[in-house]
Amino acid sequence: MNKKLTWIIAIIFLSACNNPEPKEVAPQNTPAISNEPTAINYSVVYAYPHDTTSFTEGFLVHDGELYEATGYTKEYPSSRSLFGVVDLKTGKIQKKVEIDRNKYFGEGIVFLNGKVYQLTYTTKIGFVYDAKTFKKIGEFTFPSAEGWGFTTDGKSLIMSDGSSNISYLDPITFKLVKVLGVTDNNGPVDSINELEIINGFIYANRYTTNYILKIDPSSGKVVGKLDLTTLDTEAKNKYPESLQLNGIAYDSTSKKVYVTGKLWPNIYEIKFNY
Repeated sequence: MNKKLTWIIAIIFLSACNNPEPKEVAPQNTPAISNEPTAINYSVVYAYPHDTTSFTEGFLVHDGELYEATGYTKEYPSSRSLFGVVDLKTGKIQKKVEIDRNKYFGEGIVFLNGKVYQLTYTTKIGFVYDAKTFKKIGEFTFPSAEGWGFTTDGKSLIMSDGSSNISYLDPITFKLVKVLGVTDNNGPVDSINELEIINGFIYANRYTTNYILKIDPSSGKVVGKLDLTTLDTEAKNKYPESLQLNGIAYDSTSKKVYVTGKLWPNIYEIKFNY
C-alpha cells in the first residue's frame, strides 16, 4: 500500500471517530409552573353568634370593636340599612346609624381620620359621620355606578363596585385617584365585593362565591385564595336562609380575623398565614 493511500485511510478513520452517530436524547419531565393563585389554608378558632336578620354589606374592626354594616332588601322585610358595633355574645348590632331604607341600600363603611364614610348601593351617594358622635356631617358622590365594599390604606378611600375594578378616592375631594384592575391567571376577576387590608394586601370577598381573594395592591394580581365552602355549608345547614359569604374584618392589634355572610347564624374567627 503506498503512503498516499495510507494517509487517506487514516484521515477517514480519525474523522469517523471525531464525528460519532447522533444519539436520541430522552425528553426531560420538567414540571409545569402554575400561575394560579396559591390556596390559603385556614382553621376556625371560634364561632360566635350572628344575627340572621343582618344582610351583611360591611365588616371591620375599629378601636378593638367589630362593626357591621347592613342593607335593606324587600325580599327580607326584617333587614335594615344600618351600621354599628356587633355584640359577640349575641350577634346583635348595637346601632350607631340607620339610614332611610326606602331611599337607600346601605353598603360598606370605613373609618379614616376621625370620620366614618358609608356607601350606598345604586344612588351614587355616600355619607360622612363624626367617628365619635356618629352625627352626620356630610355627603359625597363617587364615580362608580354602584357602591359595594369599602376599606382604606390610611390615605385613600378604597371601594369596590361589583366589577373587576377597585377605585381609590381622595378622602377630601372624593375625586378618583386611581383604578386597580383585579386579575388572575384567567384574566379580569369580576364581582369584587367587601374589602379588607391585611399586612399590606387587599382581601376581597368575591360575590356569589365562597372565595376570599388576596390581591397585591401594586399590580392587582390575585396571589392567594381562601375557599370557605365548608363555612358556607355549615351556615346553610344551621340556617337554610343563609346567603352568600360577605364579610372579612381584621383587628390589627389582636391579629384576629373575622368572617361571616349575609343572614349567617355565625361569625367565625379564623386563622391563616397572611
